[in-house]
Amino acid sequence: MSPAERGVRVRLVAAARRLAALGLNRGKSGNLSVRVAGGFVITPSGKSYDALAAGDLVAMEGDGPRGNHKPSSEWRLHHDVYAYRAEAGAIVHTHSSFRDDARMLRRPIPAVHYEIAVRGRRDIRCAPYATFGTQELSDNALAALEGRCACLLANHGVVAFAATIEQAVVLAEKVEELARTYWQALQVGSPPSWTPPR
Repeated sequence: MSPAERGVRVRLVAAARRLAALGLNRGKSGNLSVRVAGGFVITPSGKSYDALAAGDLVAMEGDGPRGNHKPSSEWRLHHDVYAYRAEAGAIVHTHSSFRDDARMLRRPIPAVHYEIAVRGRRDIRCAPYATFGTQELSDNALAALEGRCACLLANHGVVAFAATIEQAVVLAEKVEELARTYWQALQVGSPPSWTPPR
């Protein structure tokens, strides 16, 4: 393993542990990856984040893994986002413990908060439900991510990408907080939204 790849792996493990500490991924849920030359490095299947080491991460080259570890069941989603979004350098997929939010309602988060509108976005889309690990889930997520760098997955979680793994983690945190805020506002009424300027 080259020093550069080792560095990528160390940062990916740190990001995974941060999401676990925040409660956005618990136990073995969720997955993260970083683009590297020739493919990407992704968290493994069935490994708790508190026990995760750099050597446990799986290098994906083309459509298959390198080495003995099994990649996350959502590897196809990561593969397709990297294939279609050249600006994606890292991807975070979270499974929040906050259950009763926009993902369960299967609705987008409209521009009810400046964090959505300031970026010129009309909403954070919610992709239709599909079984985990399937091509359908990947296709649904790609459609919801068109013109966006984050989306909700109905009854599932959040997908966010950015240039670096640290930026992707921050974005996933922000989307989770916006989902929580929107759900809480819905408990007392219909929060007004606006059309952000183009």
